[in-house]
Amino acid sequence: MIQFKEPYFILETKDLSYIFKLLPTGHLEHLHFGAKVLETDLEELNTKLTAKARGVIDYHQEEGKDIPLDLLPLEYSSFGKGDFKLTPIEIKMPDSTFVSDFVYIKHKFIDGILASEKLPTGYDDDKQAQTLVVTLKDKKFDIFLNLVYTTFHSSNVITRRVILENKEKQSISIRKIMSMMFDLYGNQYDMLTLDGDAIKEGQKHITPISHGTYINSSMTGARSYKHNPGVMLIEKGTHEDYGVCYGFNLIYSGNHYTAIDQSSHGILRVMQGINPSCFEWDLHEHETFETPTSVISFSNQGFNKLSQQMHEFVNQHIIPRQFKQVERPIVINSWEGFYFDFNERKLLTLAKKAKDLGIELFVLDDGWFSTRNNDLSGLGDYDVNLKKLKHGLVGLSKKIKALGLKFGLWFEPEMVNPKSELYTKHPEYAVKIEDRDPSFGRNQLVLDLCNIEVRKYIISNMSDIIEEAKLDYIKWDMNRYITDAYSPHLNNQGMFYHTYILGLYEILKTLGEKYPHILIETCASGGNRFDLGMLSFGPQIWKSDNTDPIARLQIQKGMSYFYPLSTISNHVSLSPHEQTLRKTPLDTRFNVALFGVLGYELDFKYLDRFELNTIKAHIEFYKTYRNIVQFGTFYRFNEDNDHRMIYQVSKDDVHIVGNYQILALPNPNLEKLKIKHLKPNQVYQMQSMGQKMTLDQFGHLISHALPIKLNPKKALFRIVSHFKKLDNASEDVLLSGQSLMHGYKMKQQFMGTYYNDQTRILGDFGSQVYVIKERN
Repeated sequence: MIQFKEPYFILETKDLSYIFKLLPTGHLEHLHFGAKVLETDLEELNTKLTAKARGVIDYHQEEGKDIPLDLLPLEYSSFGKGDFKLTPIEIKMPDSTFVSDFVYIKHKFIDGILASEKLPTGYDDDKQAQTLVVTLKDKKFDIFLNLVYTTFHSSNVITRRVILENKEKQSISIRKIMSMMFDLYGNQYDMLTLDGDAIKEGQKHITPISHGTYINSSMTGARSYKHNPGVMLIEKGTHEDYGVCYGFNLIYSGNHYTAIDQSSHGILRVMQGINPSCFEWDLHEHETFETPTSVISFSNQGFNKLSQQMHEFVNQHIIPRQFKQVERPIVINSWEGFYFDFNERKLLTLAKKAKDLGIELFVLDDGWFSTRNNDLSGLGDYDVNLKKLKHGLVGLSKKIKALGLKFGLWFEPEMVNPKSELYTKHPEYAVKIEDRDPSFGRNQLVLDLCNIEVRKYIISNMSDIIEEAKLDYIKWDMNRYITDAYSPHLNNQGMFYHTYILGLYEILKTLGEKYPHILIETCASGGNRFDLGMLSFGPQIWKSDNTDPIARLQIQKGMSYFYPLSTISNHVSLSPHEQTLRKTPLDTRFNVALFGVLGYELDFKYLDRFELNTIKAHIEFYKTYRNIVQFGTFYRFNEDNDHRMIYQVSKDDVHIVGNYQILALPNPNLEKLKIKHLKPNQVYQMQSMGQKMTLDQFGHLISHALPIKLNPKKALFRIVSHFKKLDNASEDVLLSGQSLMHGYKMKQQFMGTYYNDQTRILGDFGSQVYVIKERN
């Protein structure tokens, strides 16, 4: 619900209130964002300025308008009129100054969402969303600033964006324009961010906020795994299930910027939008500029509650609606199995085995086109390599589908190799600057998506392949940052980065509308473009090229602060892992990949019968609980040490818990497993997923556990180990929800001596999965 009770604007969701006030000067004072407040308390939310302060500037001499803007928590500020906190907007005005003074002139209410023509904003199929547009006007010029607010009731999310309109005959230059800004009281906050790099995406960091400005931003052009746009502002002491936190994210895939500014008077300012660095946008008469949409939410019940609200918003209002609550297929991807070295026979052999194991979708990765036998050539071309695929993509697709599998294909549409037919014919299509040697990433250049001819070329060629091969799925990759940013199709190069993203969105939107059945999984050297903008066009993202499950634990946990499990694509690969050289158990590889969208990326010929049967059992388990692990409510835990991590996902009366041991400790402590979100008086059955151990896990020590002495270096050991597996301790108990929430006392781990089938043996990188169900 949104209402205006003069002078108060009141926006409400299911559990939250967002309130700001119209001041006598026409400026907007931010009053409250958080748990719902009573209308009888509105007056007490006002800032009480009862005395002048030394060193501040009054907005106006007139009584009633002599307001010191620098002392007030504002809703959106202008520049140059006495508010010296960090500005959300910087415009070179028609008089060549940077002074602006936007004040209220009107507002309107809209049922539903005010859609954007060029940028994703989310959607509302439930018809619960409401929108408020508050129009501000500069006091000197006919320049209008529209603040757009949309409430999403059940998700407890409010989105904000800004539309700037120039009605002056003279052009203006936008140097900075934030999608949202507001101020709040306090100096007791920390900032939570997700930072990283290749194969170490989404690492959670918490930074204490003190005086000054704290910035989370990206300048890589179109990607953000160095700093994800998701940010939390948290009260000190907040953890997974307790405390106050604010969440901010951006529906955008380009250079982003979130700033938290602590002023000298105890006011903390938050803003988010397009990164102003190297940004400059010319706005001519009667033109408008729309910012990306900022997504904000609040929790007074810790991180988990805030994340769950963000998850619901993404699942219900961001991902393409045709995939909403639709279970994602299990994938076999060819990359780590073959890299560039494949032919039709190898691919079909892989596909047949995948089908036998229960996999549903076959994806041919990089290397199917042109002269693409390595990463030196071919990008930009779309002719099929008939030396590898003698019957072409059409023939391969028919054979894959005849097996009962869906068929998907890898593309990197935004890139070009200088060794390609496209570059030979159209070198002007690449992003580069005349008389400068271009910088290369992975031997490739970026295509200029500011050029309409480039966009047409991509759409046309991808459409041909989609139709000819009858694709069901696309993996959309992007394997380098943008450098040498320049387009001859722009008069102002400060418009390059944002125009590039608008061009990308145009391509994705066009293809999505032509082929709505195709599931697009986006990727950028892993999770280098994991954001709400890309999720608006494809419902899942390849989170990381790192398939080591121990590394993945932190990566997946980090991304879960803002993104639901249904968007996180996870693959099981061979061990030792390419990215870390670490050897991990097959069960752990599955137990980590279980929490999200499952896939496999390996050549099955390197697995023995026991491992293949284990994978088949894993896939059957996943299919049984797929809807829960993709669309259930996810919980993180406050780990009591660095050697253990726990995930939980719950839906209806079923709860799946993953218990992961990162490193084994000598003579470890006895452990409890606490389950969340159960009914205290309900009886539950908790069962662990069965796991077997191979003899080679124990090496020479197996002689102490078997009635016969075996030398692990001899052939007899290998023969026996092929047939004999050891049981790991399992759990199967009936307990009340109250007891399980208090903590189930788990069976003892191995403590340095003695083995039996009731002793849990996890070792380094071990794990177990538990299923908890209601019982009558």
